Amino acid sequence: MNTTTSSRRPRAILRIHFHPAERTDELYGQLLAVIDGISSRVEPLPADWSAYVDLTGALTYWGRDTEGLVAVLRLRLLALHGVQCSVGAGPTRSIAAMAADATPPGAATVVRDDPYEIAVFLRTKAASALPGIGPKTAMSLARYGITSVGDIADTRLPTLQRILGATAARQAHDRARGIDERPVIPGAAPRTMSASHRFDRDELDPEQHQRAVLGLVQDLGSRLRTSGEIAQALTLTVTYADRTQTTRTRTPTEATAHSPALATTARALLTGLGLQRARVRTLTLRAERLLPAEDTVHQLTLDARDDRLRRLESALDKAMARFGPGVAGVASAFHRACQQATGVHPSGSGGRTAA
Repeated sequence: MNTTTSSRRPRAILRIHFHPAERTDELYGQLLAVIDGISSRVEPLPADWSAYVDLTGALTYWGRDTEGLVAVLRLRLLALHGVQCSVGAGPTRSIAAMAADATPPGAATVVRDDPYEIAVFLRTKAASALPGIGPKTAMSLARYGITSVGDIADTRLPTLQRILGATAARQAHDRARGIDERPVIPGAAPRTMSASHRFDRDELDPEQHQRAVLGLVQDLGSRLRTSGEIAQALTLTVTYADRTQTTRTRTPTEATAHSPALATTARALLTGLGLQRARVRTLTLRAERLLPAEDTVHQLTLDARDDRLRRLESALDKAMARFGPGVAGVASAFHRACQQATGVHPSGSGGRTAA
């Protein structure tokens, strides 16, 4: 009897991206619950509607290989919630992420825990496809003729260190050779809060886009302050007339529930999408990675306007708590103040900023 065994159990890590027609916090939680029925080692990434999943132990439990278990997972998501997904699987987080990025919705790419298969998958990829290698880093490498992941793997570490620095070079060199020991860290999805605006008709007017986003900011800001929470990031999702979506996430300079600060971040998100000719059906703004308000560290400034806005904001919150959301006078005054603070002008195109 042959008792020779591998010194290490093959790893199987997934990066799964969900592609629903409409995004809600409730649906994201339900999709995670489906995954949890396959493997309890799930690391949620709600900002881009994805998750990491460690299937290593689940393969033995279910008696299937990676391809078979991925097929079961995709089928359950589609049957229970009508949601397509794209899945990348590999022996490391970085390979799984790269495989997922190269996979269209409704498909899966599996890289087995085999040295030859790992090398075949990695070596021909562009250097910028490697997690941790951004556009600027890729340009720096290209100046030295290092343009592929295989080039990174073949370059001596001291040479990479002179180009990238010690830590970044070690990380890139390891990942280019399929080495990435980072585990999947199970946990509940970080708390989020969202607000949506659906236009009566597909909306082309950028000014109406700006007004809708500002309304969502006021709604979210009020709810955050009422619940005693602050947001570490904002995510804007645009649903177009053809039901396709674009999602962008941005981090404010500090975690906050202050509406003008949230409005500045939200406006930057909207401006960055360049929706001048887009037919927009729905705008959804989500406050991400919420923390208790006592965790905030507000940077002191000499801006008297910001102090006035905070006092007005507090007065509006009290008025809304007493009289409900129909306090149009105070709300409209704060709406105009936010417009002035963020450069959104009632008579302009919404694309100009205040001098």
